[in-house]
Amino acid sequence: MPKKPRRQQNVKNNKFTLLKYKYAMMLFGGVAAIGLTAAYFGIQSLIPVNSNSPVFTPPTNTFMKAVHSPQSGWAFTSQSTSASRSNGMGVGFNSPTILLKFGELDSIHIINEDADTRSLHNFNIDAFNVHTRNLGYFQSQSVTFIADKIGSFVYYCNIHPEMRGLVKVEQ
Repeated sequence: MPKKPRRQQNVKNNKFTLLKYKYAMMLFGGVAAIGLTAAYFGIQSLIPVNSNSPVFTPPTNTFMKAVHSPQSGWAFTSQSTSASRSNGMGVGFNSPTILLKFGELDSIHIINEDADTRSLHNFNIDAFNVHTRNLGYFQSQSVTFIADKIGSFVYYCNIHPEMRGLVKVEQ
């Protein structure tokens, strides 16, 4: 078999080399796009609902449950250390008080555990722009915010107005 001219072999090798570089660049571009997308959404997840910039400190976690019992009706309950049972407000406030320091980052984790009625529930604190979607039975959502105001603020479920409690922010 006759040998191919050297020029023909170089052209074939160059095409193969260019093809390798083309696929390597496509792979690199795809990995870079995935990495940048992950970084973007990672940084977006660090922005509290009442702020415009990311916060890099770990939040205080407050775990709340929406429940119903035939004796007490609908209420929020909590096992978190940042929520105390006695809120001192008397009638109309049947849920624990959430105690925070001014400037503290808090992440409220709410779960609907209303097995009795399987009703929808949500969680709202208007003063801090905290609003969850309507949660069906055993659905949950987390909302992170900065306690940037001092005072007592009502949290509530707008589906069941009797589900109310307080967020107290102190200096």
